[in-house]
Amino acid sequence: MGMLAVRALRAVLVVVLTGTVLVQALMVWVLVSGNDPEDGSLPLTALRLITILGLGTAQVALVCVWRLVTMVRRGTVFSDAAFRYVNGIIGAIVGAALVWFAVTAVNAPGQREDPGVTLIMGGIGVAILGVALIVLVLRMLLEQAVARDVEAAQMQAELDEVI
Repeated sequence: MGMLAVRALRAVLVVVLTGTVLVQALMVWVLVSGNDPEDGSLPLTALRLITILGLGTAQVALVCVWRLVTMVRRGTVFSDAAFRYVNGIIGAIVGAALVWFAVTAVNAPGQREDPGVTLIMGGIGVAILGVALIVLVLRMLLEQAVARDVEAAQMQAELDEVI
């Protein structure tokens, strides 16, 4: 991975992480201070709490991607340590899907006249779970690469002994 790509990705990660933390802090402040201008049309307090949790899942994924990029730069990504971060990303995506399903459930009573919106939102939740499955497949590819790397190192050691 080129140095420019690493720096650009890290810059994006820092901007997104900073933005999510600021939005979370503002939402917590609104909830704690009692300045919630809820007019009764939507349960804004529940949506704010769900959003705070959703931003938390994004933050977990961002930190895990940061750690993986660091491992790629150091050339240590093909090791067992990488699985912890890939598992963190998978967990964060599943958490985001659960948060989305919660948003769908909170929004559903307001969509009684047009239940298609709720179905579409449910479909989006399933698609988010699909992304988690894609990352799971990529994790399996990483497992194979790590196994091949270990096998190659063993063969190289045996060859060195013969020579």
